[in-house]
Amino acid sequence: MNSIQLVPVDGRVPYVAGLKWQRELARARIAGDLVEDFVLLLEHEPVVTLGRGARDSNVVASPELLARAGVETVEVERGGDVTYHGPGQLVGYPILDLNRWRRDLHWYLRQLEQALIDALRELGLASFRYPNFTGVWVGDESALDATGRAAGQVRKIASLGVHVSRWITWHGFALNVTDEPLRNFDLIVPCGIDEVRMATLQSEGAIFDWKAVSRAIGRGMAGAFDCEVRTAPPVLAGDRPALDSTHATAGRP
Repeated sequence: MNSIQLVPVDGRVPYVAGLKWQRELARARIAGDLVEDFVLLLEHEPVVTLGRGARDSNVVASPELLARAGVETVEVERGGDVTYHGPGQLVGYPILDLNRWRRDLHWYLRQLEQALIDALRELGLASFRYPNFTGVWVGDESALDATGRAAGQVRKIASLGVHVSRWITWHGFALNVTDEPLRNFDLIVPCGIDEVRMATLQSEGAIFDWKAVSRAIGRGMAGAFDCEVRTAPPVLAGDRPALDSTHATAGRP
């Protein structure tokens, strides 16, 4: 049976530092210097990221307003459009070798969605996929019409955007936990979807304790990927381990 190691990170991680870490780990995975699959779980400082499909017009705030709000802007290699990361949002970065799972990007995205759907169910919140839009949604699923539209009656609670090189994955998912991120989604058109409404575990009345959410995601990953999931000791955000110590943390016990 395949296994995944969860690596929780304590403290907020500046986005660029987290991106550099991901890229280093992905390169090491491609080179064979890391032999296990794992998922970084962390929280970022405020940032707007633009994926490969992003339109500049979907960043509605001016550079001056972003600066006053303390929100940086970063262009990245992941798929998708514009999104926001920041305090109150749990971000997961799976570094997986899909050669060990299935070399199918669509399958991978659906499994990530299912892991989150299962985790949210454990936390007391029903959620679902929204046809034609990657991610996880809450609200009135019965309101979806034949085209999959239900303007104003569904809300997005988790976003996905990934990158794959030689079937090694990085980037991943962002789950809104507390209400803190909501105010900054007004700075953008989230995921490039007009009139999208965002939700959080807190706003939906679900369990939003950080450790409980992390545990639920681990169990969701285990079910969706049919694998063993182990949790490593937390890593301090300011003490990012070197690759050799990361191997010890994220590999076999």
